[in-house]
Amino acid sequence: MPLYQTSSSRRDEVFDIYTRDLSEQPLPKYRMPENSSLADTVYNLIHDELLLDGNSRQNTATFCTTYASPQVQKLMTDCVDKNMIDKDEYPQTAEIENRCVHILADLWNAPEAGATQGCSTTGSSEAAMLGGLALKWKWRKRREAEGKPADKPNLICGPVQICWHKFARYFDIELRELPILDGELGMRPDQVADAVDENTIGVVATLGVTFTCVYEPVEQISVILDQIQAERGLDIPLHIDAASGGFIAPFLHEDVVWDFKLPRVKSINASGHKYGLAPLGVGWVVWREKQDLPEELIFNVDYLGGQVPTFALNFSRPAGEIIAQYYQFLRLGKKGYTDVQGACAAAAQYLADELEKTGHFDILYNGDGGLPAACYSLKNSTERGYTLYDVSERMRMRGWQIASYPLPKDRHDLVVQRVLVRHGMGRDLMALLVDDMKRTIAFLDRNPLSNIEAGPTFHHGK
Repeated sequence: MPLYQTSSSRRDEVFDIYTRDLSEQPLPKYRMPENSSLADTVYNLIHDELLLDGNSRQNTATFCTTYASPQVQKLMTDCVDKNMIDKDEYPQTAEIENRCVHILADLWNAPEAGATQGCSTTGSSEAAMLGGLALKWKWRKRREAEGKPADKPNLICGPVQICWHKFARYFDIELRELPILDGELGMRPDQVADAVDENTIGVVATLGVTFTCVYEPVEQISVILDQIQAERGLDIPLHIDAASGGFIAPFLHEDVVWDFKLPRVKSINASGHKYGLAPLGVGWVVWREKQDLPEELIFNVDYLGGQVPTFALNFSRPAGEIIAQYYQFLRLGKKGYTDVQGACAAAAQYLADELEKTGHFDILYNGDGGLPAACYSLKNSTERGYTLYDVSERMRMRGWQIASYPLPKDRHDLVVQRVLVRHGMGRDLMALLVDDMKRTIAFLDRNPLSNIEAGPTFHHGK
């Protein structure tokens, strides 16, 4: 008889999840198992696999919320069975969504916030596409009314997140992405004048450029478009991609004019699950006035006993994130958001200052006047025998996930790193990051095993 008995009778005598049938083999990857398993066994085995993921709090590459209070987690659980689209079945959830839209319209200075049209989405990418679709339909209707062709629409932007490239391809629009010029970190207003024409459906300005985290100069771009209308008769609207900045600027940069204060701004998208401090995944799109959202994009659906107006790209989706967003609005208020975002900005500036003191980095953006982040390049990179990609790889040994990537076209030769500072990432964590960065650079200086041919290991957009 063997010293250790693994028969089913023995396992039933002494229960342990790691001695159950499912735990004694690799988990199924291609076929559903024939038999059921105990809930605790399955939970623990999946939980163990998830330990191989990185620590989200150390993921400095993501814009997304990685901290959720117990109350937020409980509200998410309370809503796990609610489908957001069933507005007739869950009228109070629908009401809370409307409240969030109006709160954001007021925060972004809409002329009549209480009557503004908008909706929640699964994220800012979907919200951006809805804003772009409204621009296209408004432009097409105007062209058709004038008896002019409407088959070659184009959209003007600076360096943008990948969702705008998807939008242009999916909806057959020419995307004219203006390059980052030497010494600049985003689109410059004077670049717009040469790019627009009668087929331009709109200009997208980004409040928090994905690559560099700066605000593009929305007010100056609006002035340029006013001049173009006066001189060339082209009335070109602005859409603001405020995926992150829409929840930063109203609290930290009230002197920056970027929102519905400018009549030319017709729509704004933002990401609730980024600096909006809501859990993944909720985004928002708000139009300046109801007429800025074409009626043709609104569907009234007979669903579960009631008429449901919908203009999102998705249909069924969870309600918890929307409820959690409303909780954050009530819990924090303007003062709370100011405190949280201010602490993040201060931590980002501290990080940039400490990295600059090491003498190893050129700071391109230090967290002042834009998103709470630091963006920098490696000094004398061609002489070091290693790159920022090597730095990122080495920092992962301590759990840090730091995005390294080249800037967009015309500055593609400059590789940068970007650290985003979010709620839950304080001075102490930034000090530990700097210490690990110093140790990493010291190691690579002693062991310059170049990884020059390597590419970015992180997607910089999310």
